[in-house]
Amino acid sequence: MRCARQCRASVQRMNPAFSVLIFTTLSGAGFGLWAWLGLRIAFGGGPVEFQGLGWILLLSCAGIAVAVGLLASFWHLGKPLRAWRAFSQWRTSWLSREGVLAVACFIPAAVLLMLLVQGTSSAIAPMTRVVAGLLAVTSLATVACTAMIYASLKPIPAWRHRLVVPGYILFALLTGGLPMLLSTWPGAGGFDGALPWLLAAIALALLVLKLAYWRDIDRAHLPQSRGDAIGLPGRRASVFERPHTEANYITREMAFEVARRHASALRIASVLLFAGLPLLCLFALGQATAGWPVPVAIGSAMLGAFAERWLFFAQARHLVTLYY
Repeated sequence: MRCARQCRASVQRMNPAFSVLIFTTLSGAGFGLWAWLGLRIAFGGGPVEFQGLGWILLLSCAGIAVAVGLLASFWHLGKPLRAWRAFSQWRTSWLSREGVLAVACFIPAAVLLMLLVQGTSSAIAPMTRVVAGLLAVTSLATVACTAMIYASLKPIPAWRHRLVVPGYILFALLTGGLPMLLSTWPGAGGFDGALPWLLAAIALALLVLKLAYWRDIDRAHLPQSRGDAIGLPGRRASVFERPHTEANYITREMAFEVARRHASALRIASVLLFAGLPLLCLFALGQATAGWPVPVAIGSAMLGAFAERWLFFAQARHLVTLYY
């Protein structure tokens, strides 16, 4: 009876792994910043737009965010010392592909950092542009692989959705693009002048995307029956005892219920944080006499992304819960 009560309590508890929330939010922002920085250097304008010191600081901050996020992912592993084995399954595993690409991103990032440190001319060398473009491509590919880890899981319908991958990429571009505004100035032209408008468009697109995603998962139901969950399609299966005597990672992370009113309140809060407040800050950026809009937008977007990511995991249900 005691074990049964413990299992029921774990089913009702809202407990997404904190390490995964940190990993997906922080590393996503870091890869997004690397992507924007790579695009800025690769396709930026002439010599007057070279900003060596600012780029070096942004490149380093993005590297720290990525490293901390990747380290946080190790907390979620049952045996962290065996994490190296995940790199060997890149042919079939999105998790392995993500790990390989995440480590590979540090190579062009380190080379780009050295090129920027050694650069004495205001011109952007062709080699610097090539390395920066490679960094942008590998960073976006890593974010896409992170999203595919979840989007490829058939037993979790809320993650098997067409908007999961675009959502991860847009969040990375938004949370990573806002820090890029720290290296620009009012009245800038070219890439720097267009960046605030690009970020505003991304915030609006992300708002529409998340509203559509939440609408779909609210309307959808687990398509399989208990018979399907235990490998007996078309059969009516009844549960006469629990499948185990203690909680496991599925009951801790994927078998709990979120109260509808709590989910609605958190959705509204996340939307205001990752879209509403950053949009106001971006529109106020041209009229502001101080630099407050950018830090406020960065902090708000990160908090909103964290809240959205909590909902992403908290509202996911594994099909095996039909058996539980």
